[in-house]
Amino acid sequence: MEPYVKHESIAALLDRNNVDTDQIIPKQFLKEVRRTGFGKDLFFDWRYLADGSDNPDFELNNSSYKGARILVTGDNFGCGSSREHAPWAIEDYGINTIISTSYADIFFNNCFKNGILPITVSKQELADLMKEISENPGVKFTVDLEGQNVTTPAGITINFEIDEFRKDALLKGLDDIALTLQHVDKIDTFEEKQKQQLQWLYS
Repeated sequence: MEPYVKHESIAALLDRNNVDTDQIIPKQFLKEVRRTGFGKDLFFDWRYLADGSDNPDFELNNSSYKGARILVTGDNFGCGSSREHAPWAIEDYGINTIISTSYADIFFNNCFKNGILPITVSKQELADLMKEISENPGVKFTVDLEGQNVTTPAGITINFEIDEFRKDALLKGLDDIALTLQHVDKIDTFEEKQKQQLQWLYS
C-alpha cells in the first residue's frame, strides 16, 4: 500500500446517492481474488454501452475528469454487500480520496485497508464542492491528510475528522499485514516459546 501524501488532484463529480457495491464492481467480476486489475471494471454497468464502448452519458467518462484522484459523490456511498472488491476497483482506477456525507460502515472500513481516504462532510459542504466542480469541470482540489483539510481554488476550506490510528497507517502506507509485521520480533519470540511448550503443534 502506497503512503498517502498531500496532493492536488482533479475532483470528479458523481452526483448520485446510494451508490451500492454492485454498481461499483458488478458481481460477475468477483471470481477473481487478486487485488489489482479491477480499475477497468469500475462502474461497469454505467460506464460502458452494450457494445463495450464508453457510455457518453456516464459522469466519469467526461474527459475533464481524466486522471481524477478525488471522487465527490452523494449520500450513503458504498452501501449493499460487503465485497472488498469495491475499494480494490476504486484504488486500481486511480482514486485515493472519496468525499461524501455518509458511507456504508463496511465499505468505509475497507477503504482504509486499501489506501483510500473516505472524507465525511456536511450536506452544505458537499453542495458547495459539487457546485464548484459543476461550474469548473476539471477543477483541482488539494487534500492534506496530515493537516486534515480539503481546499479548493474558490477558497473553500473543509476540515475533516479521522481516527489517529487510521491516519497514521495511511500516511505510512501500512495495511493490516504491514501493521502486523511491525511486531515480527515479538511474533517470532512467541512462536519459539510455544514450540518448546507445545511441541505437538509443530510436529
